[in-house]
Amino acid sequence: MNQPLAGYAPAPVTARMENHGDHMLKVALQTGNDLLARVGSMIAYEGFIQYEPNPPAVRQIARDWATGEGAPLMKCSGDGLLYLADYGANVVVLNLDGEGISVNATNLLAFDAGLSWGVERVKGLAKFAGQGLWNTRISGQGWVALTSRGEPIVVDCGGGEDETYVDPDALVAWSPNLKVKGKRSFRAQSLIGRGSGEAYQMAFSGQGIVVVQPSEDSTDRLRVRG
Repeated sequence: MNQPLAGYAPAPVTARMENHGDHMLKVALQTGNDLLARVGSMIAYEGFIQYEPNPPAVRQIARDWATGEGAPLMKCSGDGLLYLADYGANVVVLNLDGEGISVNATNLLAFDAGLSWGVERVKGLAKFAGQGLWNTRISGQGWVALTSRGEPIVVDCGGGEDETYVDPDALVAWSPNLKVKGKRSFRAQSLIGRGSGEAYQMAFSGQGIVVVQPSEDSTDRLRVRG
């Protein structure tokens, strides 16, 4: 029985965070190097690992989440291997080396607790959305895991004059140094979403990347709030 299942066995640990297949994240936890992960994302673990939902650091940041832009988070600590997933979504692992990433909170799976993070207003969009759009910005030295509804594409904006346009419902993350603005087309009375006739897009320009998922699920879009 073990022989036909051998191809699914865990691979040797080579990094703090890595994929196990396309839809699962493996994290090597060590004492003193805690992790913040989406509540309910743990599917298995080995060793001695403790979980603390909504820890004080998260509660402090969450005061800015008036309408739930942030995903519920738990602190994972201890020694062992931790496996995370989010309903079979693809997992994308990033190793930040002093950079930052701006993430749609519904696509945030896990990140090192030592990274700097918080909720920020997306500049350049308030006049289109009326009240503004908000996202989660993460920066520093450490690991971040994102989810994508299907295999994503990473677009390099390149720094040229051309802009990259993205449906907000398909947007996963982008480099925070990119310039962002809104663009309306077709029906101006409709702003966001699959049913709007693609009436609203986000335009990115500058040097950096944009991560886009092959899904226009409106539950994954950036949220509007005042």
